[in-house]
Amino acid sequence: MVGNVVGGSWKGIAYMRIRPVSVANPQTVGQQDQRTKFAITAQFLEPITEFLRTGFMNFAVKMSAVNSAMSYNIRHAIQGTYPNYTIDYPNALLSRGKLPPALNQTAASTVAGTVVFTWDNNSGELKAAAKDKTLLVVYNPAKQQAVSIEGLAERADGTQTVTVPDSFSGDLVQCYISFRDAKGELISNSGYAGAVTVA
Repeated sequence: MVGNVVGGSWKGIAYMRIRPVSVANPQTVGQQDQRTKFAITAQFLEPITEFLRTGFMNFAVKMSAVNSAMSYNIRHAIQGTYPNYTIDYPNALLSRGKLPPALNQTAASTVAGTVVFTWDNNSGELKAAAKDKTLLVVYNPAKQQAVSIEGLAERADGTQTVTVPDSFSGDLVQCYISFRDAKGELISNSGYAGAVTVA
């Protein structure tokens, strides 16, 4: 540290920054607005932190995958006006990448404790392959919990059943599907499969 200049290293990247001077009013409307957006997004993503490490792995450039997911969703998945913000679930992304996404994805629940995902097999479109593995999320806003499943089905299967806790029965859950290629290198954007009341 020299004067008010501080040096350090993060993820192998050397940096220097200026220590902030004291802020006369740390509670401006703009600051509160940003803190509110951050808090709502963090609450949404916290139950799927491990999933995001896979979902945003290709966007972990000079930041963690989770921070990349936070940054994207703060910008694109918040609706409303301060201080009454909510998550815009259809516009949220839980994975991000260049692999073709699911086609005509839907979710339904007719049997207790299960959510069934279906999609059209679009293998052969661009880099989409029959052996691409599914990445599924069932998020329960009421309980701030989520079930995430990786790799139990393939793009060509067109369907996969996810088992959820009995306590989810009667709750409205938000459902997402994406794919990862067989080599584990490419990820698709997540697709919103809809809001489903668990049987």
